[in-house]
Formats: sequence, structure tokens, C-alpha cells
Amino acid sequence: MVRLFRDRKSGGNVAKTRMVTQFGMGTSIRSQNYTEAAARGIRDALWHNSLNVADAFGFPKEAMLIEVEIGVQQPDKVDSDALLGIFPYGQPSVRVVKGGLDVAKPDGSGVSVIANVAIIVSFDMAAAGAASTSSAPGQSAGGQA
Repeated sequence: MVRLFRDRKSGGNVAKTRMVTQFGMGTSIRSQNYTEAAARGIRDALWHNSLNVADAFGFPKEAMLIEVEIGVQQPDKVDSDALLGIFPYGQPSVRVVKGGLDVAKPDGSGVSVIANVAIIVSFDMAAAGAASTSSAPGQSAGGQA
């Protein structure tokens, strides 16, 4: 599915095509750290896969548009900026919503935090198509071989 989105940097439209959806779950058993539970959920989603989508389509890995949605019971306790550093490449954005679970400890001393994570990897296929047609293999800028 191709969806048009407004690019935040240029203000132009982007024909974003979803290529991959990954899911993960992370916990903070003792410290009730919502950011750490979210980080573990992101790693759970990422580290169980080896995706070669960028290479398969001839994109640089930096062109990956990565949307991360995290569900926790207390979204305001997640430091979204701290999570961006987990991604080795691409253009990640993080959205935190109410979800996940807070499971009460049997002794009443607090909760264990469970974060649910969805990661969507997309590419701007229109930009890629324009780049590939403007520099087809074996042709110069004037179109002559």
C-alpha cells in the first residue's frame, strides 16, 4: 500500500510504502522503568530479524522510514528521545500511547511494566523511482550510452 505523507523536513509529499512490520515486548520487572521496558521491546522486535529490504531494493539503509509505536500504561514516563539511539540507521520516529500492562507485584511493592512495540519500516518509493530513472545503468546524464 502506498500512502502519501508530508515530509517534515522538505514539506513535500512522500509516497511511503510499508515493507515490514515487526512486533516486540519488553519488561521492567523490578525498577518500574517505562523507558527501559520500551527499549527492551524495541530490541525484541529488531534483534529477532535480519532484514535485507534496503539492499533488495537498492536503497541506502539511511532511507528507511521507521515508525515505532509503543504501548505502556504510563506513556508520559517514556523518554522517546532516549529510544532513538537504539536504531543503527534509518529515520526513526517514536509515538507512545496508552497500552501494555502494569502487573501488580504479589507483595504490593509496585508493578512490573510490560511494553508492547510495533515497528513499521517503509521507504519513499517515488523518490527511489525518480533517482533510478534519472541515472539508469550505462547511461550518462544526457541519456546516451
